[in-house]
Amino acid sequence: MPLSRALRRCQTLLGLPGRAFRHWTARPPELRLRGDQRGHGLRDSSHNAAYKHLANVGEKKTVICIEGNIASGKTTCLDYFATNTNIEVLTEPVSKWRNVKGHNPLGLMYQDATRWGITLQTYVQLTMLDHHTRTQISPIRMMERSIYSAKYIFVENLYQSGKMPEVDYVVLTEWFEWILKNINVSVDLIVYLQTSPETCYKRLKRRCREEEKVIPLEYLEAIHQLYEDWLIKQTLFKVPSPVLVLPADHDLEDMMEKYKENQDQILSLCNTQRNL
Repeated sequence: MPLSRALRRCQTLLGLPGRAFRHWTARPPELRLRGDQRGHGLRDSSHNAAYKHLANVGEKKTVICIEGNIASGKTTCLDYFATNTNIEVLTEPVSKWRNVKGHNPLGLMYQDATRWGITLQTYVQLTMLDHHTRTQISPIRMMERSIYSAKYIFVENLYQSGKMPEVDYVVLTEWFEWILKNINVSVDLIVYLQTSPETCYKRLKRRCREEEKVIPLEYLEAIHQLYEDWLIKQTLFKVPSPVLVLPADHDLEDMMEKYKENQDQILSLCNTQRNL
C-alpha cells in the first residue's frame, strides 16, 4: 500500500473527523461478519474496533476466494462460513452492478454484451478492487470471487466469444496489470466449487434472477471451460494462490455437510499459507 494511503488510514482509525472516518464506520450490505457470537469482540463500537485494528496492524491477514461458475453454490458456501465461523465474509457486490445511480449495467450486459460488456466489466473491476483493499477486520477474510476471475474468466469470455472489441480488452488488461503491479490484491487460497454446466443451468432456472433469464447453457459451458483451464489445467493464466477443489454438483444439504467436513482443512490451509 502506498505510504500516503497508509497514513490516511491511520488518521482515519485514530478517529479524526472527516468523510473518511464516516466511511470506515459504515457497514456495506455485502459485508457479512459473524459478529453476533458473544465474547469475540467483533461488534465493538466503531471507535474501539478502529483501535483494535491499529494495534494489530502488523498481523498478517489471510484472504480466501470462493470461485466457481454462475449458480455453482458460492453464496451457499459463504453462508455456511458466515454462520459457523468468526471469519469475515464478503459476497459479490451484485446489488451495485444492478444499480449504478438508477442504471443496471448487469442487465444491460446480458441484453447486449458487445455494447455494454466494457461498461459492466470496468465497474466490476472497480468494485472487486474495493473488496480486496477494504480494511480487513478479521484475521481471515472469505470473498465471493475475486478481481482475478473478473478478468481471467468473464472479460476473457467476452473477448474470446467476439463480444468485446480488442481495444476494450486491451484497455481493461492495462488497468488490470497496473493494479497487480501497484496495489496489494494478494490471495492466500482459492476454493474452487467445481460444478457441471448442466447443474448450474438447472439451479439458475430455479432461482429466477431477472438478469439471468437470458443466459443459455452454452454461456455456462464457456465459463466452465475457462475455469477449468485456469484452475485445474493451469494453462490459461497464472494462478495467484494454491487451489482447493470441491466437487459441488450435490444438493444443498449434502453441500452443507461437505463444507462442514472441509472447514478445518480450508482454515488450516489458510494458516499454512500464512506461516510460509
